[in-house]
Amino acid sequence: MVTSPHALASEAGAAILRAGGNALEAAIAIGSTIAVVYPHFCGLGGDSVWIVADRSGRKTCFLGIGQAARKLPDFDGNIPLRGPLSALTSACAVDAWRHAHDYSARHWGGKIDFPVLLADAIRHAGKGFPITRSQSFWLAFRRAEAAGWPGFAALFMADGAAPETGSLFQQANLARSLSLIARDGPRSFYEGELAAKIAAGLQAVGSPLTSDDLAATRTREVAPISLSYRGFELLAPPPPTQGLTTLAIMGILAHFDIAAHKAGSADHLHLCVEAVKRAFLDRHSIADPDVASQPVEEWLSTQHLAQAAASIDPVRALEWPAPFRSSDTVFFAVTDAVGGSVSVLQSTYFDWGSGVVVGDTGILWQNRGAAFSPDPKHVNGIAPGKRPFYTLNPGLGLRNSRPALLYGTQGADGQPQTLAMLLTRLIDFDEEPAAALAGPRFLLGKTFSDSRDSLKLESDVGETVLAELAARGHVLSPIEARSPLAGQAGVIAIDESGMATGAHDPRGEGLAIGISSVADRSRRQCE
Repeated sequence: MVTSPHALASEAGAAILRAGGNALEAAIAIGSTIAVVYPHFCGLGGDSVWIVADRSGRKTCFLGIGQAARKLPDFDGNIPLRGPLSALTSACAVDAWRHAHDYSARHWGGKIDFPVLLADAIRHAGKGFPITRSQSFWLAFRRAEAAGWPGFAALFMADGAAPETGSLFQQANLARSLSLIARDGPRSFYEGELAAKIAAGLQAVGSPLTSDDLAATRTREVAPISLSYRGFELLAPPPPTQGLTTLAIMGILAHFDIAAHKAGSADHLHLCVEAVKRAFLDRHSIADPDVASQPVEEWLSTQHLAQAAASIDPVRALEWPAPFRSSDTVFFAVTDAVGGSVSVLQSTYFDWGSGVVVGDTGILWQNRGAAFSPDPKHVNGIAPGKRPFYTLNPGLGLRNSRPALLYGTQGADGQPQTLAMLLTRLIDFDEEPAAALAGPRFLLGKTFSDSRDSLKLESDVGETVLAELAARGHVLSPIEARSPLAGQAGVIAIDESGMATGAHDPRGEGLAIGISSVADRSRRQCE
């Protein structure tokens, strides 16, 4: 089964499974295709984080995270959120595809050539695809500021306006870049003909990234961190990602009988929100472990989480001011016929990243450098070669040491919050993926449309729940039902017989596709 935010990306992955490919090979096809058809949220100029597991007990993470340039400019006060000086970190998504392909060949018997996995991406870039509602919305929303981003308007708004949903969008330059990667291999993005074009394009607009920075970019394979929750072993990527924040939330909630309440009730929501607040108190310390000590075992210790749980008042909300990080991302996941499972987040950070289109490559570069603090003394302070704090945290749950849940969401600060709601619905309330994804959700903190540190709640929670939460002291800001602010998530659940059930978020335009085996033990469920 596959799930992704776009039908064309899901179909690309499904085609690889039908051809006998494994989950990693299918994930590369999805990742490359989604980089073409969802350019506002991810692309070749971004990063990705992967969790990989199989039925043999293997479990690992690929951290496809670019590092800061070796020669940084002097920042006077703030790091720009957009433009060339926000394009401060190299892009590791393409190298993560390489790493996944190598791992597939070494451990999962993968035999599909890399160019075959890029074929759909190249075709959709060259021949075009219908623009989604999401892309059209984010073009219109950023139209005024995007006019000044290097090369952006010429590629994405050729007539000065946001194209209509459904109109054909072609990216000839991006198709040529993908074709070079297919011909010369993924490392050509960093050390070949394409790398030279990328480095020249970045330097031409004033980014500090150089060819040496590209050549130094490598995916790191690391052990996932984990936490036990009601019979599941939940896996998350380690720092510099916020994966431990998601685990901490679930570790706090483990001290409560969530199932004693009704799913979506004021009690359920209150406990999740309050657990989020406690877990977020440690999040400001997450940073590159190469530079700053990361006491993950202490943060996830039973004593620490029990103390956090004990501080939750069941009838009173903790007052909450907290910084906000904006981000947009795509989540996709795959499980194959023998249980190989992959959970991935791929991103250019903000919608449209830095806004910088690199020369004539068609590649839109990320603005992940804006996640750094300009204060070099800060735990996340910018420094040459350093990796920034990372919001990406795909998840994978094991049951009896076998993959059982694949899950993740778009949404930066909202990612751990959405995952708390999804996991409690999936595990505590035993809901199917489609039902869990359709349930109302919340977002605590500021957003681009509301600068208050309020609790955004989807309106379909109901007036009674809103009133009960307000009485407990939550500062509420109702938002529309199935709001894009609540993230676009995906879930695949695998039962103990091996049958997969999956769905993608009704808040987006995604698709889950099940591929029937000889025994017809998978099924398709779309939302």
